[in-house]
Amino acid sequence: MMETRWTLGAFTIICLLLWRLLRIGNRPKDLPPGPPTIPLLGNIHQMPTKDAHKQFLAWAQEYGPIYSLMLGTKTLIVVSNNEVVKELLDRRSAMYSDRQDMYIGQTLCSDGLRLLMMRYGDTWRRLRKLVHGILNINAARTYVPYQVLENKQMLYDILREPDNFLDHIRRYSNSLTTTMTFGWRTPRPDDPQLKQLFDGFNEFAVINQTGTAALIDFFPLLRWLPDFILPTQAKARALHREEKKLYLSHWLRAKNAITNGTARPCFCIDLASLQKKEPWLTDDLAAYTAGTFLEAGSDTTSNTIYGFVQAMILFPDVQRKAQAEIDRAVGSSRLPTMDDESQLPYIRSIVKESLRWMPTTILGAVPHATTKEDWYEGYRIPQGAGILNNVYGIHNDPARYPNPREFNPDRYAGDEKSLYDSANAPDAAQRDMYTFGAGRRLCPGIHVAQRSLFLAVSRLLWAFSFQPALDSAGNEILPDAEKLTQGFVCMPEPYKARIMPRSAEKAELVKQEWEDAERDLLEEGTMQWRETPEGMALPSLEGKEV
Repeated sequence: MMETRWTLGAFTIICLLLWRLLRIGNRPKDLPPGPPTIPLLGNIHQMPTKDAHKQFLAWAQEYGPIYSLMLGTKTLIVVSNNEVVKELLDRRSAMYSDRQDMYIGQTLCSDGLRLLMMRYGDTWRRLRKLVHGILNINAARTYVPYQVLENKQMLYDILREPDNFLDHIRRYSNSLTTTMTFGWRTPRPDDPQLKQLFDGFNEFAVINQTGTAALIDFFPLLRWLPDFILPTQAKARALHREEKKLYLSHWLRAKNAITNGTARPCFCIDLASLQKKEPWLTDDLAAYTAGTFLEAGSDTTSNTIYGFVQAMILFPDVQRKAQAEIDRAVGSSRLPTMDDESQLPYIRSIVKESLRWMPTTILGAVPHATTKEDWYEGYRIPQGAGILNNVYGIHNDPARYPNPREFNPDRYAGDEKSLYDSANAPDAAQRDMYTFGAGRRLCPGIHVAQRSLFLAVSRLLWAFSFQPALDSAGNEILPDAEKLTQGFVCMPEPYKARIMPRSAEKAELVKQEWEDAERDLLEEGTMQWRETPEGMALPSLEGKEV
């Protein structure tokens, strides 16, 4: 009798465990709708391995502006509508600013140091306040001399080597970022540390997009398996070692320059100032915080400019209209400057349309997460659920943007708001685009990015004509705007173009502007700033509470 009871009890326990196990992946009835699930996996088997943005858009069209995906033990809520983003990520940001646990990306690849993936807490709040102080609108204005110089070199490099225009665009964005962050330039596109940064972040994105990384996140028990079964874990640790070595060398070099009094105005001055009185800001954490600036500024700016060039090839009427505006407002005897911005509304609209049409953070980079359970429109949003800002889905909503795959800057006619003011507009219908995120995770570099992009777009259009490449028979080769690279941030797949100076006069002025800057501002040999540009003095954090 006793044996029968034990057998019955064991059978009951096994049934309960099996029932609980098979419920993993099922969608509770009170969650937002979504595609059908299967036990254990939920929707994992339906997750695309390429061009995920297209599938997320298709699901939004089928299931509505808020839907859910069951990914093993985790829930992902996808928001694909401007009103939902405004309500949840902006108005309820206190509950929607966390991150889910990302074992490969944050633990193994970053040792918990990467601000992009950091969980919501005291350290993240302190760093966020620090970063926003460093990158506020007033500080962003002081960096214009850096942006102007790097822009002049980019124009000159493209003039000399137009076929390598992607290399020169990348050098422009990276050198801007290294100068603003660390105080020194990246003068050559073949700089080994520049290559390491782009290759390393690409590898970081690839590792974190693998099915193995997703499975480890969705089924945490797999983390106990040895590396020979899950080699992605070993690759992640190796990547972190190389990345940390790069970021620490940059940070310690900047600290040494600050100590010696040779540092140029840069973000690291404020980081070093804060570190003196805040023991929690270790060298490792400071190095990764600066590295976050480097990643964000280098990739996103260059990818947006690369997408803009592609748009000019595919939509020549936009190019002609923009150049006509520049010719009227600026003329041929000088390059556009930030002072011309108010007279170039169509160029400002091109910047916004470039960010909408080819968003580099195509699925919001990294999902937010909830700190507690919430309800929206009758749907339950569980505590700890991931919240994915479906940027591509919002940007391709025909109700907001008619003919969304058409590059049409006139969508923003009469819109005089800055990117930051638009992102914080109380009315969701007034927001321009969502490339920089939302809520408390809004990209703090938005002020700097707007200036870098305006200078790049206005001056490239002033100086050059962008036309399709030709094959051996003289036929035009049009790039395919739907072919994008994969990962956290994306860009058009490599394409060829014919980039020619609009006139001999403009070509000569591009050459002269760079040669004058090289002679007057830079040290011979090193190509670094000879002295701090006039008027550049950044506010210190000394005495400020963070």
